[in-house]
Amino acid sequence: MSTSEPPAWPHCAYGAAPAADPVGCRGIHVPGYTVCLAHLADADRDAYLASLTPGADIDHRGTTFTYSLLYALLDALREPATGHPRLGGARFGSATFEGEESFRSATFEGDAWFDSATFESHARFESATFKGYTRFDSAAFKGHARFESATFKGNALFKSATFEDDAVFGSAAFEGVSGFDSATFKGDAWFDSATLDRAVFGSAIFEGNAEFQRVTIKDTAGFESATFEGDAGFDSATFESHAWFDSATFESHAWFTWAAFKATARFKSAAFKGAAAFESATFDHGAEFQSAAFEHGAGFESVTFKGHASFKSAAFEGADQFGPLVCTGRLVLSGATFGSPVNLSFAVCRLECRRTRWSSTAEIRLRYATVDFAHAVFEYPLTIAAEPDSFVLTNGLRLAEDRFPSGYDPGVRVVSLRGVDAAHLVLADLDLWECLFAGTVHLDQLRLEGACTFNTAPPAVHWRRWPPVRFTARRVLAEEHHWRAGQPGAVQGWAHGAGRAGPLQLAPVYRALRKAFEDGKHEPGAADFYYGEMEMRRHADDIPRSEQGLLTAYWALSGYGLRASRALAWLGTAMLLTIVLLVAFGLAKDTPKQTATGTVPAAGGKVAFEIDKDDPQNPTGNRFTGKRFEKALNVTLNSVVFRASGQDLTTAGTYIEMTSRVTEPVLLGLAVLAIRNRVKR
Repeated sequence: MSTSEPPAWPHCAYGAAPAADPVGCRGIHVPGYTVCLAHLADADRDAYLASLTPGADIDHRGTTFTYSLLYALLDALREPATGHPRLGGARFGSATFEGEESFRSATFEGDAWFDSATFESHARFESATFKGYTRFDSAAFKGHARFESATFKGNALFKSATFEDDAVFGSAAFEGVSGFDSATFKGDAWFDSATLDRAVFGSAIFEGNAEFQRVTIKDTAGFESATFEGDAGFDSATFESHAWFDSATFESHAWFTWAAFKATARFKSAAFKGAAAFESATFDHGAEFQSAAFEHGAGFESVTFKGHASFKSAAFEGADQFGPLVCTGRLVLSGATFGSPVNLSFAVCRLECRRTRWSSTAEIRLRYATVDFAHAVFEYPLTIAAEPDSFVLTNGLRLAEDRFPSGYDPGVRVVSLRGVDAAHLVLADLDLWECLFAGTVHLDQLRLEGACTFNTAPPAVHWRRWPPVRFTARRVLAEEHHWRAGQPGAVQGWAHGAGRAGPLQLAPVYRALRKAFEDGKHEPGAADFYYGEMEMRRHADDIPRSEQGLLTAYWALSGYGLRASRALAWLGTAMLLTIVLLVAFGLAKDTPKQTATGTVPAAGGKVAFEIDKDDPQNPTGNRFTGKRFEKALNVTLNSVVFRASGQDLTTAGTYIEMTSRVTEPVLLGLAVLAIRNRVKR
């Protein structure tokens, strides 16, 4: 049979006459007669039915069938070998079935049209086979509609159909399109263990429970704008192609436990007003929950996302737990909102939380993750921590992480905290090597717990410049790396990146992090950030040249009071220079002798003598002798500790000693200060 509309047949006249009267009946005339089957005389009906053979085409649109009339029609089409009715093309559009109509085990060889039909009692199509095009558009099922184990080999359309009672399609097989768009299920809808090729449930309304457990949908599953007023059960369902639930509304619980999504799954703008349970579900490709609303629990424990998963702008109003789950792609929570205390546990490659908002306390525990937290907002304490071991599920088992390579680092890396108010933020055991901090506010109140690691300065000596450059080991922000790498003549080892902040912006960042380390009693870490702060101040272009020169001298002499080796090197140099100068110019040639002069009175009496000492003489001849070196060393060592040596010095030596007694103790003090800053707690 063709899938087009059948040819027009003459109808009985419309009106309000009793059923025995053909007047008012809208049924199609029986071929060769002027009335429909319901109003045909008994003898004529018997003759017509006797003319039918199994597989015959029939057209009884608009006809009203009682139980006995339908039974007689199907009995005439019954296959003797099987005892089941076999119809060719069947046209029952706008027909009315008054009794319990049973097409159980019937076979429709051609198209079967039941559009706008009304089933006043139970409609039974169990194990029926529809080989052609099947239409139940706008049909009304006022009793049970039973299609268990039915087979639809062509398209089966139930568009805008109304099921007043339970609709049972368990174990049914739809080999073509199954179209239930805009259908209304007022009772329970049972599709458990059914197999569908392409399922269309767009804008369908399920007023009772919708049971799709263990269902298999081979092609696209379309549930866009569907409304589930009762429980929606998709446990262990298999979606072999795309699954669309965009704008669907789940008024009660939604169960997707152990469901398998083999292609993209979309729940954009879906509303979960009851608990949403996706435990142990598997998403082989992208999963999209953009703008979805979870008013109660969001059960994603042991879920596996093998591709990207997007919860962008989703709303989690009552969720207290999200995860533990595995995502080997990108997990996007950007723009999402969390309205209650929540624990988030993810083993994920990349987590994006840009502009995510938490309105209550939260804890995020991660493994394997690279985290972007730019412009996130939280009003209460929030903790981001690396989980050292695999997550423990509620059943006591460990979350399977076999999707990650065995050698993959389970550590957690933060790449951005820009725009975050860090007053309530706690970071624990995180890798901050690539983290961008510029633009973070209240950074001085940030709490760093455990082993949070930062980037470091390039090691080794770089000889490509003069003088050679050697960067001592210290904690360095990623943005300093990016700034130095972009400078002309930058040495190797500084990493290029997206950070565009300069010294003027980085100095307050270092200052705030220094205070955060100090508040955490981590003085060596605070010292590193003090060094970074001073470096950024020295390179900033908003300070006077005199101050810049002073900072440069402070850096060169002692690394801002933090590099003991540098201060000791300068101290040693100063001492050596002092010794050399003293040996060359400062020590007298000989020790000046004392002389006594006076006048002896002629008449005798007391003799008055004047004791004097010769002026030290500048050295001549061989000045660099061991004895002179020993004297110079003695003078220099005493100068370091502010003591006078008592040596006889020339005028030049006196000034050399005075200069030494000012500079060398300062250098010694800077060295002691640097050692103290590195070891204190």
